[in-house]
Amino acid sequence: MNIILLSGGSGKRLWPLSNDIQSKQFIRLFKNEDDSYESMLQRVYRQITSVSDSRITIATSRTQVSAIKNQLGDKVSICIEPCRRDTFPAIALAAEYLHDILQVSRDEVIIVCPVDPYVENSYYECVKSLEEHVKNSDAGLTLMGIEPTYPSDKYGYIIPEDKSEVSKVSCFKEKPDKATAVGYLKQGALWNAGVFAFKLGYLLDKVYEITGILSYNELFNKYETLNKISFDYAVVEKESKIQVVRYSGKWKDVGTWNMMTEVMADTSKGDVTLDETCENTQVVNELGIPVLCMGCHNMVIAASGDGILVSDKERSGYMKPYVEKIAGTAHFAEKSWGTYTVINTEPEAMTVKIKLFAGNSMNYHSHEHRDEVWTIISGEGSITLDDEIIPVKPGDTVTAKAGTKHMITAETNMTIIEVQIGKNISRKDKIVYEHRNK
Repeated sequence: MNIILLSGGSGKRLWPLSNDIQSKQFIRLFKNEDDSYESMLQRVYRQITSVSDSRITIATSRTQVSAIKNQLGDKVSICIEPCRRDTFPAIALAAEYLHDILQVSRDEVIIVCPVDPYVENSYYECVKSLEEHVKNSDAGLTLMGIEPTYPSDKYGYIIPEDKSEVSKVSCFKEKPDKATAVGYLKQGALWNAGVFAFKLGYLLDKVYEITGILSYNELFNKYETLNKISFDYAVVEKESKIQVVRYSGKWKDVGTWNMMTEVMADTSKGDVTLDETCENTQVVNELGIPVLCMGCHNMVIAASGDGILVSDKERSGYMKPYVEKIAGTAHFAEKSWGTYTVINTEPEAMTVKIKLFAGNSMNYHSHEHRDEVWTIISGEGSITLDDEIIPVKPGDTVTAKAGTKHMITAETNMTIIEVQIGKNISRKDKIVYEHRNK
């Protein structure tokens, strides 16, 4: 069995901790069995692998690849979308990737899951059970529906033909108002969790039927021309043979700060002090300065290099249009080799704190429009300048002029202060070269 995890999102709803590079699934606010912080992605991966030996493939955008490798290493395969085109193109590309690149048989069962629910392990036990339901049914699609705990207007609904554990689907309903949702619940309706199961061949045929494309390479090259359409609209709602499996355990869609505060491990994270009059208030502080909260009721406060949020919990669910107006360039990113944090910007200079993991290197690259100056704060390694290797240790300073090919390699964990100097400092100003270690 193969599981496709959909890892998308632009990070607007959990700003300022999330951004276009670091979406909500990478924020470490949960805790594992060792009482250390983990992200949504790490939690979901841990839960899936604890109940199943399924191969996991993550469908994601190029900007998220480094964060995935930082948090999971090479444990999963990654299908990279050339651009964002909604869930049907993402699932279609992942299906072609499984077939053409990973050589998965058309008869194998594929299960598509979102990467961001907060659930117990029983949820993934139910996901695992979908394989047998697919194999033992003539249904083209098998879904997993969540038994509602209240009449929500935030989710779409699956209306089954009956209230048995596995039922044929009667119809689907869009997000209703709460009064309509009450009526749906009386019919035994289920929340649509965005979990789809099918045989790989079924979806490959659907991809060809909808796009006229037969291969991964062709789909990848034409990806930008595909219609932006959800998997529900493109496939699910047009399928006549479809069944749904009920899941009655705990399930939360952690899409806003209000929901996140219900499940995050601690009331506060970072250098935070709340006085005795604070009630129902959660604080996350990623800045290197203290945050003091007094008399705060029903609030969420989050501080990072990208900005500071102070909000009533309920109101925090409506922040997206405001964030779109104020959010600028991301100041923090997890890379496959470590982390990158912007600590100061000037008109013609930017100062960055780099943490480079032992045994890792940055890409061998150059910049046309800026010089870079590195000061080694801790750790040992080497800096390559135009193929000359220079050993470095704490206190050393090395400069790479514009046009110079360069790369930093860490022998031990390293902390480096990088100062970029130039009139046109941009992430796009980067030329990457192949490099062979000598």
